Formats: sequence, C-alpha cells, structure tokens
Amino acid sequence: MINITPTITLDESELDWQAIRASGPGGQHVNKTSTAIQLIFDIRQSSLPEDYKTALLAKADHRITASGKIIIKSQQSRSQEMNREAALTQFIELVKSAGFKAKKRHATKPTYGSQQRRLEGKKQRSATKSLRQQKNKFD
Repeated sequence: MINITPTITLDESELDWQAIRASGPGGQHVNKTSTAIQLIFDIRQSSLPEDYKTALLAKADHRITASGKIIIKSQQSRSQEMNREAALTQFIELVKSAGFKAKKRHATKPTYGSQQRRLEGKKQRSATKSLRQQKNKFD
C-alpha cells in the first residue's frame, strides 16, 4: 500500500512501472542498461476519491496526459531503484497537490491612511509636472 495522506492509500497494483533506457551522457553504460523508470497511473480507473480525480484531471501539468494518465519519468540516478523512489516521490507530491484547496479571498478596503498617502503622492507628482510646463511668453 502507498500512503498518499493519512486517510488516502493506493494499492501498488494501480501503478504501472516500466524500466526504460535513460537518455543523455553516460557512455556504454547508458546504451546497455535500462536504469530510467517510467511510472504510469490511470486517474480514471484508480481508487482515488472523486474530488482528487477531478482536481488531477483539471490540473495543467505536463505529466498528465489528455487521456487521464499520469506519466512520470525518472532518470536522475544510475540506479534503477533510486529512480523508482524518485518517481514515486514525485507521484505522491502530485496527488497531494490535488487535495490542496486554496483559501477563499475576502475583499478588503484600503485604509484611510493609505488613501491619504496616495492622494498626497498624486499632488506632489502633479506639482512636479506643472513646474516642467513651458509658460506662454505672451500672457
């Protein structure tokens, strides 16, 4: 079982793991071993609560496909096991972020002092600009 939050757990069978070849430098080791890990998770077929599913599907994240699958590729380490742990950590953080609800913002009014400071600044700016104006010679 994978613990997402204290109340939400997922069965490990819901995650699909694939070992793939890593890209980038590394010489012959990269060409002959499959150390990179790809984690695939189907949001729609999962046992997650419905609010988590809708939040994940609505997220604008490059790791979530249009078909509703989370695909996380990890290739930071030369060890397959360390890449598996890194991918799982990223997955858990992504699912946790779907459960976060932003606090509702309450509109406030500017204080009397801030209004007075704003008006005073406008008066000073106006005075500066009026001094820059060329006066008509024939007045």
